[in-house]
Amino acid sequence: MCNDYEQHILWAEYCRMLESLALEIPTHQTELDLPRVDDIHINDPAPIMRAAGDTGVVELTSMTFGFPLAGPKGGPVFNFRSEGRQFAGSKRCLVTASAFFEFTGTKYPKAKHRFTLNGSPFMAIAGLWREAAGNKPPTFTMLTTEPGPDIAPYHSRQVVVLRPGDWAAWLSLTKPEAELLQPLPAGSLRVETVRPESS
Repeated sequence: MCNDYEQHILWAEYCRMLESLALEIPTHQTELDLPRVDDIHINDPAPIMRAAGDTGVVELTSMTFGFPLAGPKGGPVFNFRSEGRQFAGSKRCLVTASAFFEFTGTKYPKAKHRFTLNGSPFMAIAGLWREAAGNKPPTFTMLTTEPGPDIAPYHSRQVVVLRPGDWAAWLSLTKPEAELLQPLPAGSLRVETVRPESS
């Protein structure tokens, strides 16, 4: 599943997209809130979108990728299964990405495949976030579902990529989870192999 994604979103594209969706951006935010990063990995800081109260404003805020486990064993929870769950009481967010990566093969380094959303300059992945606790910073995780036809040849699970028209619905949960948290139809995602498998 996704443990590596790309953030090459231009600030002007971000602003145009939110304007087209009738979502407001806080006046104090700038392109500095959307830094360009080639690879965002688990435990890296990254911007996420979340509702700023009930005002229709969507803010960008930096959080760490991956919920920490409560116990001493195991690693961060960076992908969270969505099926059969309800998220009305959860802190919901959108993970901004220009692309995400999946890996195939058995030899290191594995083949690396880059997925982008057709017809859109960038995508938003359904996510959850948690407040800072003690000396731990605020964190986020990505929701996953069964793979759609574009992902199935590469992985048995996939992150939930939301169409722009569903971004506000996820943040405010004005549609049922089962309707929102679905894989996209065939042809929605474009894939290119950016690194072949080692021979």
